[in-house]
Amino acid sequence: MTTHHDQTFAPPIRRLLDRVAVAARLDDVEATCRGVKDALCEEIVHGGLELPAELVRPAPDRYARRLLAKCPDNLFAIVIMVWGVDQGTPIHDHAGKWCVECVYEGRIKVTSYDRLEDGTTTARFRKEDVVFAEKGNAGALIPPHDYHVIENARDDEASVTIHVYGGEMEGCHAFLPVDGNNEAAKNEAGESADGELYTKKWCELSYTPIA
Repeated sequence: MTTHHDQTFAPPIRRLLDRVAVAARLDDVEATCRGVKDALCEEIVHGGLELPAELVRPAPDRYARRLLAKCPDNLFAIVIMVWGVDQGTPIHDHAGKWCVECVYEGRIKVTSYDRLEDGTTTARFRKEDVVFAEKGNAGALIPPHDYHVIENARDDEASVTIHVYGGEMEGCHAFLPVDGNNEAAKNEAGESADGELYTKKWCELSYTPIA
């Protein structure tokens, strides 16, 4: 197991890693996500899970993204994300990987989107649902139903989430609104189309330095 600085983790974190490793080796992705979700919720709420302090510090310019652990055979990776006040993501995918996300501390707003059209440089989305999640709440994302926005729902302090991916995610597609969306919302025939148009961009992902 590769960790953020090869330290010996406390028992609750080691237990979480062991449970995630077992779930990640299941043949069925839905069963994998259920197992990972159960492990996260139970260890956070009842297992005394406490993350290292250096992993849960916010960053000033954007949300912080730090590696907790990854499997040597790339079956899974666990990433800690810290959301400062007013920090969040654009609409994004997960590069074809399953993902389970759980709130470790604070409150998170998650807005889900349905992809209506997908082109080389643009995509069209319709907003589906908005959910507010608190400590111990978790959700699973299985492509192609994995488009969403994550934002800190606190207005005075940071929130922290734990993300488990089906392998290390080195990049993803991000989607930004097209200017004049109402006028641009046409299909190829020039007729009015449902949803809103977004530009599509591949983004390389990196980890926030650990101070």
